Amino acid sequence: MTPSAEETRTSTFERLLQPVLEPAYRAAYHLARNPADAEDIVQEASLLAWRSFESFEQGTNFRAWFQRIVVNVFLTRCRAERRRGITVPLVAEDRESGDRTAADARWAASGSDAAAAILGAMDVEAVQAALASLPLEYRTVAVLYFVDDLSYEQIAEAIGCPVGTVRSRLHRGRRLLWKRLAATARDLGLGAAN
Repeated sequence: MTPSAEETRTSTFERLLQPVLEPAYRAAYHLARNPADAEDIVQEASLLAWRSFESFEQGTNFRAWFQRIVVNVFLTRCRAERRRGITVPLVAEDRESGDRTAADARWAASGSDAAAAILGAMDVEAVQAALASLPLEYRTVAVLYFVDDLSYEQIAEAIGCPVGTVRSRLHRGRRLLWKRLAATARDLGLGAAN
């Protein structure tokens, strides 16, 4: 007996969804900053993905397609909270100041990805706090890049914007992460390139 179209659809969806649930939860957690909200976001995104699975183009990147749904669910919740009068704090980006030490500036210009190196060497709480403090547009891109390890193209597809916008937001997000984590990095000896 051959499986019905519905059974085939279900098994295909489950096969594609299972490997992306954990990365989607990590991204949702870093966006929402709350485990319960992250679970709700992923659950709602899973339901929406199931309902619109016919719109998924077989052979394309399911992970990026699903992450776009996760990000959209998160943004929809943020808009709904704002309409209800609950504000989501967005920290204004400070202008680059000349308060870096010469060693910090040399290290930042050395071609290495300073933010990625700092994120890799710090404890989870410091990194989560730094990511959570980023403005929403930068946090979304930074989480998908640093936490979910998506490429620029996959992030662009996930958030529905051009690759150039992703690069710009990630650049600004890195600068903000640098500022927030520079003191801790110096304590760890990461900026001491004398």
